[in-house]
Formats: sequence, C-alpha cells, structure tokens
Amino acid sequence: MFADSFVGYARWVWYALMHPGWDNFLLWLVVLSIVVWMVEIIVPWRRNQPIIRKDFWLDAWYMVFNVVVFSLIGYYAISNVVAHAVRSALLEVTGWESLAVIDLSSLPVWSQLLIMFVLRDFIQWNVHIVLHRVPWLWEFHKVHHSVEQMGFAAHLRFHWMETIVYRVVEYIPLALLGFGISEFLIVHVVALAIGHLNHANVRLPLGKLVYVFNSPQMHIWHHAKDIPKGSYGVNYGLSLSVWDWLFGTAWMPKDGRDIALGFEDVERYPTSFWQQMRAPFTRRPRA
Repeated sequence: MFADSFVGYARWVWYALMHPGWDNFLLWLVVLSIVVWMVEIIVPWRRNQPIIRKDFWLDAWYMVFNVVVFSLIGYYAISNVVAHAVRSALLEVTGWESLAVIDLSSLPVWSQLLIMFVLRDFIQWNVHIVLHRVPWLWEFHKVHHSVEQMGFAAHLRFHWMETIVYRVVEYIPLALLGFGISEFLIVHVVALAIGHLNHANVRLPLGKLVYVFNSPQMHIWHHAKDIPKGSYGVNYGLSLSVWDWLFGTAWMPKDGRDIALGFEDVERYPTSFWQQMRAPFTRRPRA
C-alpha cells in the first residue's frame, strides 16, 4: 500500500502538471497566488514594502514544499497506510466498516460543503491554540511566526510537523461525519484563498463581516511581535474570526499596518529553509 500510494501520488502530480484543469488543486494554488500577488502590487496596504519583500523566495519554496514535495517524499503514502490500519483495527474490534456515525450524504451538496468548512475551521482554530500553548509545539509553529514582512506566500510558510498535527486531530471528527480529509476540493480552495488574503499586503475592509471572517487587518495582529501580556496569542482563526469573538481571543487595538512582526529574538532565528526545519529539534522549548 505504501509503494502504491507513493507511486500513485507521484503520477498524480506529474499528470496535474501536464494536464492542468479547474479540478486541479495545483492550478488553483498557482492562479490564486498570482491573483493575490497582483492585488498586493496594485493596491498595497504597506506602500513602503517592496514587491519582492524579505523572504519572498523562501516562502515561495515553502509553498512548493508543503503542497507538493512533502507528500511526494512519503507523507501521502504513510497517511494512507495509517488510515487503513485504523479502519482495519476498527473493523476487527467493533465490526464497524467505517467511523462514520452520522450520514450526511443525503443532504444537499452545498450544505455538506458548509458543514465541513465550518467544522474543519473550528477544529483548526483549537489546534492553532494548542500550537501556541504547548512549548514543544510552539517551537514548530515559530517557523510560521518568523515572518517579518507579511505577504500572501507567508500563508504556507510552516514546518512540516504542523501538517501532521492538524491532520491527525482533524481525522476522527471529520471521519465521524463521513468526510475524508482529501474530499471537497472547493472547501480547500476557499480556505486557500482566504489564507492567502489574510497574509497579503492588502487592506480588506469587511464591515460587520469582520465578526465572521478573518481578514488581513485582523490576522496581522496574530503575527504581532508585541501581544497582550500574559497571553499565548490572539486572533487564532484561520478562515473564520467568529471563534475568536465568541471565546474572547480577538484583539484589534488599532490599525496594525506598520506594527513589528515576529516574536522575541526573531532577529536571531534561523533564516534558511533547512535551518528552520532543524530548529525545533535542536532548540530547547521555553516554558
């Protein structure tokens, strides 16, 4: 199964590159990246920030690595093996052929998409808090917070360990509703678009919708170097901001256009891809 999954994913990537189509996530990644980057160039929020900002090419490589390369070197194949092992153990112990306890397949497709989008975002909001609160997980999440000039490509600057943490936690609750992690391309594309915009150098006034959706003006404070004393972080929402407003983690004291980004001693943090990949394993977590 590992070998088949490994070879199968490699073939899919090659096919996706050679036969682009609108059902192709790689094409969506390229198109959305170009569109949001053009918006940054035409109507920048921080006008003194260069078009090719600090670490632009590093973040571009992170996009390629986290979306394509990481799965190519084995993550997709290992995930398939683990998922199969879980289903096999479940069948052996309980006789259940599936984790799904609620069948949503009879609902209209739009409602299935909406449920998955909201539920997945709420799960990710909780995981995001854990990444900030648990010292050894924070060492991995630091890679994402090492961004000092915000731009759309910073969205996908994160350590590969985050992919594992998010997917492991997502797996069971989504499986209970019969959702697969790789299902519903549209949910992933919408989340990608919102994430790109939230990290982009653009101003996106949402009016009252700021209490529902995340925005660049809200997310910039999540990356602020100076956060409220005693807190682990603020504005944890990925696509939706409603969780932060409901649970008291929202914080937007003023316009954050030119605030300093990062964390304490971010200037000393490793600046190369391989150094950042090694850093969480070599740096001692601070309580």
